Amino acid sequence: MDPAALAALQARFGEQLSTAQAVREAHARDESRLDYHLPDAVLHVRSEEDVVDALRMAREYLFPIVPFAVGSSLEGQVVPVRGGLTLNLLGMNRVLTTEPGSFQATVQPGVTYPELNRQARRHGLFFPVDPGAEASLGGMASTNASGTGAVKYGTTRDNVLELRVALLDGRVIRVGSKARKTSAGYDLKHLFIGAEGTLGVITELTVRLWPLPAEVVVLRCNFGTVAEAAACAVMVMGAALQPERLELIDEREIHAVNVQLGRDYPERPTLWIELASPSRAALGESLSLCRDLCLDAGGQDLAVAAGTEERAAVWEARHKAYSSMVAMYPGHVNLSTDACVPLHRLPEVVAATRARCDERGLDASFVGHVGDGNFHVLFHAAPDDRAGWDAIHATYDEMMALTLAAGGTCSGEHGIGLHKQKYLAQERADTLELMREVKALFDPQGLLNPGKIFG
Repeated sequence: MDPAALAALQARFGEQLSTAQAVREAHARDESRLDYHLPDAVLHVRSEEDVVDALRMAREYLFPIVPFAVGSSLEGQVVPVRGGLTLNLLGMNRVLTTEPGSFQATVQPGVTYPELNRQARRHGLFFPVDPGAEASLGGMASTNASGTGAVKYGTTRDNVLELRVALLDGRVIRVGSKARKTSAGYDLKHLFIGAEGTLGVITELTVRLWPLPAEVVVLRCNFGTVAEAAACAVMVMGAALQPERLELIDEREIHAVNVQLGRDYPERPTLWIELASPSRAALGESLSLCRDLCLDAGGQDLAVAAGTEERAAVWEARHKAYSSMVAMYPGHVNLSTDACVPLHRLPEVVAATRARCDERGLDASFVGHVGDGNFHVLFHAAPDDRAGWDAIHATYDEMMALTLAAGGTCSGEHGIGLHKQKYLAQERADTLELMREVKALFDPQGLLNPGKIFG
């Protein structure tokens, strides 16, 4: 970064600006740990005005800006590959308003979804998008994050009503509406959701809240293969049970959870199915039907978690499956994938991907939000294992080819960032150039999170 730019930033922001090595290192990577690039400086913003002024200076001095909050992304979205200024938004962390009667809350982008839920709970409400990590709502909107609750409540895209976005040209715009529906003009709100900070910086969000379910239970069921578990998930969804969550975790991930968290779950491919109903009687009927479906699909060792603590333990295990697998292989590099297919194609794509892994002797593990066709394969190998990484990348390529051939997408929830650009080019070959044109319209000098999505 030009010394004159640093001097101007220092004059405007004072102690909010840091060039300390430790601070820059903390903003040099994301949760994937696959890429590392130092920003020239980190700005801890406190207000929308700070964001607007930082963008004005970027435009004047021509330095890149990379939005950053928790850093929990998995595709390198927050890595400042061209240096410049990292904009840390965690200081904008207030829940501005909660409107229980309209089932909505307005928040700043640095608010995490667990914090919003702590505040919403007193009103009997919750925000249902649960990606596992303590992600910020601004970051979740920027990647269109999803997670365990999406099977019933949708992704972040489905739960954002309105945004305020600061543009590089100095404008702050409002897109969407606090009303539950609108047909007023172009749908610009959805242009910014999933844009990964390449079109503007989100400074405020109004999100949907939902009533807390009255009666809840989690059913656990084991299967012989991941394909059998996936086929059962399709049956459950076809029965109109509308589960709150429907998750697959394979035997490798179960073993890691047992070791790292001290659990004793059977180490077989497993479905965890959370059901909710307004009454205990209705919940009992749903649970009975779900049991029958699982047994008909070859499920075994059915178990029920009914109490609050039991259910919390199940979802803790699911959310910590990734970190548990990583902990099992210290010194290895991990590659987490993210594919989503039409639900009826899920069993065959999962089975074929597992077969490719087994043929190459890869110790790959599978998890998935299988109620909506979304699954993840976690690969790992020593960083100097060239043959291992060649096999991993060949398998990943084949997995993506199977996914796209099935009418699926290369990213169900993680976004594109640095790691999925070639797969996006395959999936969106007919519209990629149009996307570039949209990017150029909002960011003609290429200063907003450069290097992401398109390269």
